[in-house]
Amino acid sequence: MAEPLDDYIDAVAGALALPIEDAWKPSVRANLAVTLKMARMVDEFPLPDETEPANIYAA
Repeated sequence: MAEPLDDYIDAVAGALALPIEDAWKPSVRANLAVTLKMARMVDEFPLPDETEPANIYAA
């Protein structure tokens, strides 16, 4: 049975010409799920309209 993220993983791997072995898919899927969860948390964090981005410092 295919997992929900498998089609996305296959599409992105194909677009990037990145070979992903079937044995790697559970790990790739788990990492992608965590990344999507973190992105959702950032996206849902409320910021006031007057919030400005931080300065970029370079050494």
